[in-house]
Amino acid sequence: MAAGAPAPCGRRGGSDAICNFVICNDSSLRSQPIIFNPDFFVEKLRHEKPEVFTELVVSNITRLIDLPGAELAQLMGEEDPKLPGANSTASGFFRSLMSLKRKEKGVVFGSPLTEEGIAQVSQLIEYLHKNLRAEGLFRVPGNSIRQQILKDALNSGTDIDLDSGEFHSNDVATLLKVFLGELPEPLLTHKHFHAHLKIADLTLFDEKGNKTSTPDKERQIEALQLLFLILPAPNRSLLKLLLDLLYQTAKKQDKNKMSAHNLALMFAPHILWPRNVTANDLQENITKLNNGVTFMIKHSQKLFKAPAYIRECARLHYLGSRAHTSKDDLDLLTSPGSKELQPLKSQKRSRLDTCHQEETQQRTEEALKELFRHVHNMPDSAKKKKLIRQFNKHPTALTPGSDVPTSPAPRRTRSRSFSGLIKRKVLGTPVILERKSRDATPEPERVSKENVHLLQKCGSPAHMSQAKLKSLEGQKEESCRRIRARLLSKDSSSL
Repeated sequence: MAAGAPAPCGRRGGSDAICNFVICNDSSLRSQPIIFNPDFFVEKLRHEKPEVFTELVVSNITRLIDLPGAELAQLMGEEDPKLPGANSTASGFFRSLMSLKRKEKGVVFGSPLTEEGIAQVSQLIEYLHKNLRAEGLFRVPGNSIRQQILKDALNSGTDIDLDSGEFHSNDVATLLKVFLGELPEPLLTHKHFHAHLKIADLTLFDEKGNKTSTPDKERQIEALQLLFLILPAPNRSLLKLLLDLLYQTAKKQDKNKMSAHNLALMFAPHILWPRNVTANDLQENITKLNNGVTFMIKHSQKLFKAPAYIRECARLHYLGSRAHTSKDDLDLLTSPGSKELQPLKSQKRSRLDTCHQEETQQRTEEALKELFRHVHNMPDSAKKKKLIRQFNKHPTALTPGSDVPTSPAPRRTRSRSFSGLIKRKVLGTPVILERKSRDATPEPERVSKENVHLLQKCGSPAHMSQAKLKSLEGQKEESCRRIRARLLSKDSSSL
């Protein structure tokens, strides 16, 4: 299967960019819809770096709701949750009975939530989706004998044919509530209990900055989205299945007579209330809890999407790390049709170009260091000195052991004269004559310049007479002879 070109990105819901990508070149499969998870990097960060992910999410939760130090520590799992009724001396019959029932653990019922348990219970949810019109669904209890048969079958892992007509929809609905009620802790966990109470208190502010009694739905949705992100994976999976079922049930309330509020009254004790508490323990907060579950049911289709800024932070976390990003990932992520992804693409390219330039410069500096070491180790000779002078002229030449480019070193007249002295002692006078002859070479250039100056004074050759030109040439030859004679006299006197 080969990777294909990315399709243009569309926009949905204002700030959420939803992209579909063609990842298969098989013509027989092109007509089928391609699914792309917009929360891909969110899930990747959650599984690979849970500590970084939790810190990112919790920091945004505390921005929305006020959590004192103890409640924040409980949310992070650093302290055991302090729940209502935990310190109460009253131990009623109801609390004792529920505790005894949970001690009878089975493979599915009464055990901690696992993927196996979710797979078994999902059969109940799937069946109820087909039977949402039953009046009083989740409120009218089913037959206890049939429920026990079904419970034993689920615990043993045997195949169940719920469509055979042996079980009623009320049997299945009641058994689903029993499963949730027998979990060791509520589906929304004990750690999140105080956070849900604070979310229920989020209200709008008036023009003067005073709190009103009108719920702030946008902030409540955002806070629940964040809170659901840090739920354990099995809890989050089952919660999504359950809230979707209750949402679809409430949509058919004209048939089943079960509104979102009625359903919340049935399920709040099982998914949100702390275990082993009674209604008296929650009398101050019971309305908040019930209203909170009602809100979750009504807005369940929005609560399992990560906020746009969390998606962006997770994506940048991986795009900013060269170790986790390949070229194919960049091609998929930066579609040509997405305007909001173009700046990110240009930034990434500029970073790659800068890194490439830095690597090239580093390799060049290493090569210069190696070359300088080689020249430095050569025996003393004119070629060696010439190469060293070229190094000194080069602004980026590096000496062995230096880490940064240095300015050209000033010429040392002492070393030059010392080398010249050695040459005089070894080679004798011819070296001096050679140097003097080299030093004498610029003189003709100066003479020629003087002649050009004279020509400019006299005018161009086109306006001169032939005699004047001959005289100028004679003067030039005469001056050259004088210069040669002067140089020869100097050389003979030095000898």
